[in-house]
Amino acid sequence: MTIIESNDTELRKLIFEKDKVIVKFTAEDCPVCKEISPVFLALSAEFSPKGITFLRMSAHENPVSRSEVKLTGTPFFATYKNGTILDCGIINSEQGLRKILNRLL
Repeated sequence: MTIIESNDTELRKLIFEKDKVIVKFTAEDCPVCKEISPVFLALSAEFSPKGITFLRMSAHENPVSRSEVKLTGTPFFATYKNGTILDCGIINSEQGLRKILNRLL
């Protein structure tokens, strides 16, 4: 149940090294980001063994990735399959996260 702290450079590398990746874009001043953190951690324990790599990135400190996913607010999630964006958007519930994780499988 590891969540990797990442950045623009590492994300480029990881989406091509790993078949399935989910990224949580967060902001320090985002209360919903803090509320959904335990859910994201629990889901990483459940879905990491199924081959999904979990990343967390600062929305403010990673302009390249932020632009690529057209980040509109936080918490913002993006999934990548074989180096290509599969889903992205603001998600604030376990149900929403499960939906994109199951689609990634």
